[in-house]
Amino acid sequence: MGRDESTVTNARSLAEHHITPQLGHLTVRELTADDCERWLEGRAEVLATKSLREVRSVLKRSIDRVMRRDERVTRNVVQLCEVPTGKRAGRPSKALDFAHAMQVLASAERAQSDIRQYVILALLTGARTEELRKLTWSHVVAYDKGRGQWRPVHEAGWVHEEFAVYVWRSVRARGDTKTKKSRRTLKLPRRCVVALRDLWASLPQPLDPEALLFPGEAGAVRGAMTVLRAFRREVMAPAGLDPDAWTPRELRHSFVSLLSDSGMPLDKIALLVGHSGTQVTEKVYRQQIRPVIQDGAQAMDLIFPNPN
Repeated sequence: MGRDESTVTNARSLAEHHITPQLGHLTVRELTADDCERWLEGRAEVLATKSLREVRSVLKRSIDRVMRRDERVTRNVVQLCEVPTGKRAGRPSKALDFAHAMQVLASAERAQSDIRQYVILALLTGARTEELRKLTWSHVVAYDKGRGQWRPVHEAGWVHEEFAVYVWRSVRARGDTKTKKSRRTLKLPRRCVVALRDLWASLPQPLDPEALLFPGEAGAVRGAMTVLRAFRREVMAPAGLDPDAWTPRELRHSFVSLLSDSGMPLDKIALLVGHSGTQVTEKVYRQQIRPVIQDGAQAMDLIFPNPN
């Protein structure tokens, strides 16, 4: 209930391919812990560890639902089974180094579609792809010195010194960001401002403030695969990098790594990327670290100065 459609689709697929064919001949009351262990060991030959955890979770939740309806089922035997190591490890995170990030940035700035702005924002703000795909123009704001307040660009215009984005939504269920800490406001580096100003100028005016920055067909949320294909075809291949080796989410990893290498402390980076603490930032996203103080947009302006 309330789960994202892609989550439901993935769970259904796991059940149809990895639960029903192997365990469907048993009733829940007949199922034993030994059955579950043999099943998990068999699936470990074809699934990665992450997928094994997911398929075990699907079976566990299914039995939990049966237990709520059938008093004769008194325990969930799946809880007695550990997840074995899968066939292969999950795809390791990686990040662009500075030289390759410059190649990607230059390639993005030559792109003829709005993948230009998408990649620039992803690399220089660290926003998640699910957040960028739900970003609306009403959440792009400028600081109006005369009024002393932040105002959406459709009201304030582009003749200002400071701009920011409200990263308050995502394509997840109910439109929420991944966690409460993920809901954040990010000042924009100058390259992002220039890119978004150009995108705004290319669109028919007046523009609906609630229109998406990166819409799909008929103004709907753009699909992740559509973004991936454009990213690889229009940015990574022209940049001279293997397009199949990179995905848009690694722009976020690169953001963390580049800030870390430039000297920003880990706790500040964690705030910028919307992590509740530094553990995920350190273990998953950071590729290297050297301790000095900087601010997000200021650091990116120093790393990637606007050529104009």
